[in-house]
Amino acid sequence: MIEIARPAGDMSRPAVPELVLYQDQIGGGCVRGNAGGGPFKQLSDKGALYLAAPNFANTVIASTYHKLHSLSFPVAHWQDVLDEAGGGSVDDLQLYRGSFHSPAIQSTLRNLWALAEEEGRPSRLLARAAGCEILAELCRLSGAPLISPRGGLAPSTIQCCQELMHARLSEDISLDELAAEAQLSPYHFARMFKQSVGVPPRVYLTQLRMEKACELLALTDLPITDIAIQIGYSSSQVLARVFFKYQHMSPTAYRRAVR
Repeated sequence: MIEIARPAGDMSRPAVPELVLYQDQIGGGCVRGNAGGGPFKQLSDKGALYLAAPNFANTVIASTYHKLHSLSFPVAHWQDVLDEAGGGSVDDLQLYRGSFHSPAIQSTLRNLWALAEEEGRPSRLLARAAGCEILAELCRLSGAPLISPRGGLAPSTIQCCQELMHARLSEDISLDELAAEAQLSPYHFARMFKQSVGVPPRVYLTQLRMEKACELLALTDLPITDIAIQIGYSSSQVLARVFFKYQHMSPTAYRRAVR
């Protein structure tokens, strides 16, 4: 996920083999061009979404200073998700002609950006899960019938996945690895895990990390930096940000409070 800030003028780009989603962070200006679905000209508003087709040299002109967040999907890596969400090829998406709104996508982008700021570079689990949610919604907005999972995961599968997360708290475990444990595609696994457990895999993994952090703070004298690394965070600062969000106090304050 990239932040782009530019003065008024040409923001065209050459053809790239990626589906690119942009979100306007300011709004208020006139935007015209062609992003792969034909010419458009409109006033943009804060939060508006734009989709640029892969392998198309788009032409876009903005009338005012603009700031965008962008998210790229290499087509070869994400085609399986489009297939499973019922969207087929990227050519079948009907959202390349100007701005659109989606509360679901906007919520996912807010969470993704906030978590990236909290944790630094987004984890593979977070990035893949967010991508699945966004592409499924793009397919739905394009008229594809959304394929919903039937039932949840078997209890034994849930237990295996939970044990794998426990065992690899210090690692950047991916959604694909968890899905392979359940013998499902990442797209279907993410949806069925949430249906079964009540929260997405990423949220569940963070909960496990917070539980382990609390245990280590209470029962050991390990430095907070060591605890952070042991549960999968790059520094004590990252752990402190996430810990405060869940426990409403710093790791140091928690350690003092429970002893």
